[in-house]
Parts: sequence; structure tokens; C-alpha cells
Amino acid sequence: MSRHIRVVGAMLEGEPGHYLITQRAKTASLPLLWEFPGGRAHDGENDEAALVRELKERLGLDVVVDEPATQTHYDYPLYAVDFRVFHCRLKHPGQAVSHAKVNDHAWVTLEQMSQYRFPPADERTLLRLLELEASA
Repeated sequence: MSRHIRVVGAMLEGEPGHYLITQRAKTASLPLLWEFPGGRAHDGENDEAALVRELKERLGLDVVVDEPATQTHYDYPLYAVDFRVFHCRLKHPGQAVSHAKVNDHAWVTLEQMSQYRFPPADERTLLRLLELEASA
């Protein structure tokens, strides 16, 4: 039986239609791949609180978590991920993104995200988001 990890991610919109993606650190698992910013939820922590905490710890950003965007489940070889993505916005516009725990960041449209390499769980999420946008 593999480990189950609950992960939260942000569709953090800056300029209209442009979302924040971050590049994993060189020393992280799945190094230098791009992802929706976020991280693991702790036991007993709700998804929204986990996302606020992770974005503050990893990127130095204060955010407001809005409605859920999508969720997916992905089985990696050694663990399974339940990945929930939420629409978010900056609490204070113009905040700088800290690179203390990430290699880089970019503000991109959903279509531009296909030019970046994502881990499988994020790729599956991106495909769902593109389908939702196309049907909207």
C-alpha cells in the first residue's frame, strides 16, 4: 500500500488571465519541473488554511483563497497524491515572489503553461483546467 499525500495548489491570478507557476528547487523531488504553487496539507489542517500557510512559507505571499478550481488523484510509483487546486488572489497587489524555496517563477496564461514541463499530477490538473475553460 502506497503512502497517500494530500496536496493543495493555487491558481493564483495576478493580471487578468495570468497565473503564477513556480519551478521546483534543484534539490527537490522532481527537480526543476514547474508546478502550481502550494504544498502538503498537514493532518488536521483544512485545505484553505494549508494553502495560505504554504504560499506564505514558500513564496512570502499573503493570499485569499476563493472557490475550488479542480481536483485530481495521481498514483506515483511510491505514493499517491490527492491534489486540490483553488482559485486564489493576492491579499495585497504588487507583492514580490520570494525565491527562497523555489528556483524561479512565471506569470503565464493557461495556454502558455503547455510550454513548461510539469509533474504528472500537475499536467493532469492543467488538462482539466483547459477543458473547463474551453467549455465556459
